[in-house]
Amino acid sequence: MSDKKVALVTGGSRGIGKACALELAKAGYDVVINYAGNEAAANQTVEEIKALGVNSAAYKFDVGNSEEVAKNIEEIIAKFGRIDVLVNNAGITRDTLLIRMSNEQWDDVISTNLSSAFYVSNPVVKIMMKQRSGCIINMSSVVGVYGNAGQANYAAAKAGLIGFTKTLAKELGSRGIRVNAIAPGFIATDMTKDLDTSKFTDFIPLKRMGEAEDIAKTVKFLAEDGTYITGQVIGVDGGLVI
Repeated sequence: MSDKKVALVTGGSRGIGKACALELAKAGYDVVINYAGNEAAANQTVEEIKALGVNSAAYKFDVGNSEEVAKNIEEIIAKFGRIDVLVNNAGITRDTLLIRMSNEQWDDVISTNLSSAFYVSNPVVKIMMKQRSGCIINMSSVVGVYGNAGQANYAAAKAGLIGFTKTLAKELGSRGIRVNAIAPGFIATDMTKDLDTSKFTDFIPLKRMGEAEDIAKTVKFLAEDGTYITGQVIGVDGGLVI
């Protein structure tokens, strides 16, 4: 087994996932990214990671499909030999009020944002247990902490990730595996670019949106320096939920 540190970031081609992938690459990790459909963005991210002097590869698969996940994780392990850091970042939104929400809108968000963390973590944890080390970081949200009108599906998924995180932390701590969640607030990404940000910044003590790099630096801290931190939900939200 290689001594080279390897990180896997789901939804890693753009936005917060891409920022996390680049930050881990700067810390010396070979970085594998998963993406859903935008091959050009994924390839661009891989090239940017490689330019930092580490190895990288992109794998296209639906994180909400357990069979696709299992097949691709097997291929990643065969190529890279290990996984030291897993960032369960992939996520989508299908926002609407509950009374208008379709079964499909509910199922799609729960599958991509919550079930995916189980599907990906399950085989990765087995590898980390053999290594007797590892770090899993689940991307929750402030919406998972306090809810948000029009996002019953998203809030339920992100709250579910918090329970998932705390449970895994208890199950895996004795094996040297740490599991934490990050709860971003309003972060400037493609998912928020169409929002009227002035509506939100009035309620944020720091009076600004966050950047993807703010989340990425927290991921790097948890992976590299937070060696006595597990089972925690770290809000990176400018003080929004105070």
